[in-house]
Amino acid sequence: MALWLTRADVRAVLRMADAIHAVAEAFRLLSAGETVLPLRTNMPVVPHAGSLLTMPAYVGGSSDSLGVKLITLYGDNPRKANLPAIQGNFVLFDPQNGRLLAVMEAGLMTAIRTGAAGGVAARYLARPDAAVVTIFGSGAQAPHQLEAVLCERPIERVWVVSRNAPNGERFAAVMTEKFGIPVQATADLEMAVRSADILITATSSHAPLFDGDWLRPGTHISAVGSHLPTAREVDSLTIQRATIVTDQTSACLAEAGDLVIPLAAGEITLDQIHGEIGEIVAGHKPGRTSPEEITFFKSVGLAVQDVAVARLVVEKARAAGVGTALEG
Repeated sequence: MALWLTRADVRAVLRMADAIHAVAEAFRLLSAGETVLPLRTNMPVVPHAGSLLTMPAYVGGSSDSLGVKLITLYGDNPRKANLPAIQGNFVLFDPQNGRLLAVMEAGLMTAIRTGAAGGVAARYLARPDAAVVTIFGSGAQAPHQLEAVLCERPIERVWVVSRNAPNGERFAAVMTEKFGIPVQATADLEMAVRSADILITATSSHAPLFDGDWLRPGTHISAVGSHLPTAREVDSLTIQRATIVTDQTSACLAEAGDLVIPLAAGEITLDQIHGEIGEIVAGHKPGRTSPEEITFFKSVGLAVQDVAVARLVVEKARAAGVGTALEG
């Protein structure tokens, strides 16, 4: 029988360490050609100033799962209807016969799977002794990015840079309490960048957040915020100095201004992209090769991540007796 899973249900069963494992396997299968991943569609709903996005995918191998994420974007919702501007649900099917398995709230799952991608990148690209994290952004994605890195590296201190200072202070206090390590908000951008062993950008910025010259050798950068070809969170110098790894190169070349802009300007070339994280997970390409190497992971978010994590959620929910049965 199919399940309906609320945000609270997803929170009850989904753990970051498990999500990292599921996303790593999804990346491996993607790069091995064992997935089907159509381009996401965006259908405008002009009379109501909204749009509907669909993100379907099939993940093969031992994961063998099929589903689609449905997202509505209605920018006027907070003002007009006291509703979120972005709402979403995920529908999981049995890939063997098309039977409905589950419908679940997709917001928390999306945030955790995006964090998990950063965790996979940290596993293969960050120095094993990485101890200091700097994170740009203190919004909904930031806690999950931080949690994922904490799963993979022995982090001792975190700096937070937020354009909303009160929100940054609140985030720092909550994360310090939750994870038991010092998390501190700062307005000193140069100090925060120069201190970082791992630097995470999780913002909606359209312009570079810091000077790439501030990066010290050995830094790993995980850029997950911008997903428009005209927007970027890092400058061209950062890209030029780094070993570049993508979640999916074709998607990043269509959507990631962090790469599209310096490529168009002739500041980097395509052959400077080292490869996809799935190729590294599979052992087909090396991850970090030296303590001094600067690494850069660009993620635009892929439906294979959603499918893999949704399958995990449903397995955990059934085992724990969580969720509401859907009749019919």
